[in-house]
Amino acid sequence: MKMLQFGVWALLALILCRGATEELFEVSVWPDQALVKFGQSLMVNCSTTCPDPGPSGIETFLKKTQVGKGPQWKEFLLEDITENSILQCFFSCAGIQKDTSLGITMYQPPEQVTLELQPAWVAVDEVFTLKCYVPHVAPLENLTLTLLQGNQELHRKNFMSLAEASQRAEVTIRVKAQREDDRCNFSCRAELDLSSRGGELFHSSSAIKVLRSFEFSQRPQIQVPPLLEVGMAETVSCEVARVFPAKEVMFHMFLGDQELRPFLFWEEDTAWANATVRAMETGDQELSCLVSLGPMEQKTREPVHVYSFPPPILEIEELYPFAGTDINVTCTGHVLTSPSPTLWLQGVPDLPAPGEPAWLLLTTREEDDGRNFSCEASLEVQGQQFIKTTTIQLHVLYKPRLEESGCPGNQTWVEGTEQMLACIPKGNPTPSLVCTWNGVIFDLEVPQKATQNHTGIYCCTAANQLGSVSKDITLIVQGLDEGNSSTIFIIIIVALGVGVITIALYLNYWPCKLERRKLPSRQKEKDKEEESQFAVGQAEKWNAHNC
Repeated sequence: MKMLQFGVWALLALILCRGATEELFEVSVWPDQALVKFGQSLMVNCSTTCPDPGPSGIETFLKKTQVGKGPQWKEFLLEDITENSILQCFFSCAGIQKDTSLGITMYQPPEQVTLELQPAWVAVDEVFTLKCYVPHVAPLENLTLTLLQGNQELHRKNFMSLAEASQRAEVTIRVKAQREDDRCNFSCRAELDLSSRGGELFHSSSAIKVLRSFEFSQRPQIQVPPLLEVGMAETVSCEVARVFPAKEVMFHMFLGDQELRPFLFWEEDTAWANATVRAMETGDQELSCLVSLGPMEQKTREPVHVYSFPPPILEIEELYPFAGTDINVTCTGHVLTSPSPTLWLQGVPDLPAPGEPAWLLLTTREEDDGRNFSCEASLEVQGQQFIKTTTIQLHVLYKPRLEESGCPGNQTWVEGTEQMLACIPKGNPTPSLVCTWNGVIFDLEVPQKATQNHTGIYCCTAANQLGSVSKDITLIVQGLDEGNSSTIFIIIIVALGVGVITIALYLNYWPCKLERRKLPSRQKEKDKEEESQFAVGQAEKWNAHNC
């Protein structure tokens, strides 16, 4: 009986002791927190302190594979993790089940950061938009987006709150453009800070966007003559003021369908272009100027009238006639001139009828050689008067002449001086000249030192294709003493002439001077009445006789 009671008590004690052990068992999971990159795998170990565990495992919607186990643990491989999840690890011990959870956080670094700048070209004082977004990043609450102008921070946005974390990873701001913003660099920096979750700091930046700011409010101005002549080059210009940046302004200029080639210039806030235009068709046309800066374009037009006015035609029947030949000189308007111009021919007093030529009948003389004839045409276009002149020189052919003015028959040299024989012939064609002395040809090109041997008679002959003419030139060489004697003689004659004139003037002046000297003497003797009267009477007689 006692033995039976002892067995019952022993069994009860064993049951109570085992139940206490089973109620104290623990379930744990490793790692205690999980941070997994998007698409990667995670190894999870689930274990217990129960000495004889029952059913166990993990519960998750992720793809899992058991890769190992032991009496009190199991190990699983979780694959292709693409989102956050919570894993449950459970064990049962003596009919009691316990579990523990593991939060799995999936992260995705900001590998692609996109910045949009709209518009790329913006007028000064107008608004442009900066928008930055990251299409794939997680977790959003650890993300910070920063907009930068150069190295200067413009705006920062984080997604710490749940409300913002549920939105897209983007930030948008609007900025008013200034001149100083032109060519500024804008960028966006994304930072994913996982240090609070046991991870690291990831950062990435967008491509740089360049802003262009501009001013272009004034219309271009064209400077072009209202009248253009066919075939004649004219300079035209197109200018635009209050434009920025002036050096980037582009010009396109056209005359009708003809594109011009402008040369561009700029200074401060003004840009202009010069081009050379050469109109090829008559009539009313249009000069246009298209100015562009970035996306902006402005076009202006200016009407022009193109006229044709070639120089008049001047014709001489024969340009090289012989002296005494009758020739016709005709002045006509060009056929391309419309309407017909008014003509005037030099030497013709009367103007011809409109459309008729002007002409002159001339009998050529030697004096007409080298004479210029001019034909003038006058044309009125839209109230403006234009004049063009054509000139032709007449060449009259005649025999050589040795005139006294150009070839004196008597010439004098002074001995010892450098001299040349003076003889210039006339004639057309220009005649050649040959002078001989004592049968020897005399050099007419090189100066000669005059000696008594040069005294003599020289025979000069001028010749051209029409004939020849000869002339004798008497040359006298004076000695140096003869020259001095002549000079002294001239000086003596001049001196004698000056002396005679001086004596004559003196004799004429002397009586008057004497009278002026006597006047003070008579004043002093005024008290002596008799002497004074006698002196005055004598003076008056003398004065009347000489002056």
